[in-house]
Amino acid sequence: MTGPDFTFIAALLKDRSGLIITPDKGYLLETRLGPIARERGLASLAALIDALRQPGSDALKNQVVDAMTTNETSFFRDSHPFDTLRKSVIPGLIQRRASSRTLRVWSAACSTGQEPYSLAMTIKDHFPILGNWRIEIIATDISPSVLERARAGTYSTFEVQRGLPIQMLVRHFDQVGETWRIKDDLRRNITFRSANLLEDIAGLGTFDIVLCRNVLIYFDQPTKTRIMHAIARRIAPDGALLLGGAESVIGLCDAFTGFPGLKGVYGHTAQIPPKPTRPTWSSLPLPAAS
Repeated sequence: MTGPDFTFIAALLKDRSGLIITPDKGYLLETRLGPIARERGLASLAALIDALRQPGSDALKNQVVDAMTTNETSFFRDSHPFDTLRKSVIPGLIQRRASSRTLRVWSAACSTGQEPYSLAMTIKDHFPILGNWRIEIIATDISPSVLERARAGTYSTFEVQRGLPIQMLVRHFDQVGETWRIKDDLRRNITFRSANLLEDIAGLGTFDIVLCRNVLIYFDQPTKTRIMHAIARRIAPDGALLLGGAESVIGLCDAFTGFPGLKGVYGHTAQIPPKPTRPTWSSLPLPAAS
């Protein structure tokens, strides 16, 4: 690939998705974009890039971004965040939302759906008190192809064996031939929507919990900061943000600070008590009445 071709495709990916591609990742471009070139009858990656330069190529550009997006995921990926939700975050919110009886959760960059379905299983199995609450789980991704799979809620045996205990598989899935399909009672509270974290996300509303895990690692620092500030505007004053194990808000956004005693959980700076004697999420103060 020529230098100008690489510069063009790298700029396209960064502008449309925030994804940073470095010159040493040329093999990734060949692997993921080669099939698109063949599908469209183009002789080479260079020919595909020429086609991307032409007016009216938005559909092709979207297909390229979709192909380059990393969609690695599994059920209950990195179990610690789900333990934290179960033991601390959700119990605290149940106390503070007792009057409204509503809970809104956002799974950002949800990929093929394992994270939001894991959330739904956690809520159903451990919090029967929420049975008559209004629970909304909004799951978003930039990729149309993975959202289609997530909505279908159908997984291979290999996929359900990754992180999913057998008891939960039997309880929450129906076997359909050689695949496994999420039961309708779990799908009921989940809405899958297309969303780009680089664009306006105000239409998603306000959330009590936001999971944006293993996403920031693909962006440069200015893009990370932009995304964190946008997410800060979408979280309730006493809500919780959960990031991936290799991610942090430090140096990115002063709207958030880590909650003492809860690794990987962040809250609005003004709502975090400085040094609680027994740090628990439920010790957060209620927001002032408006």
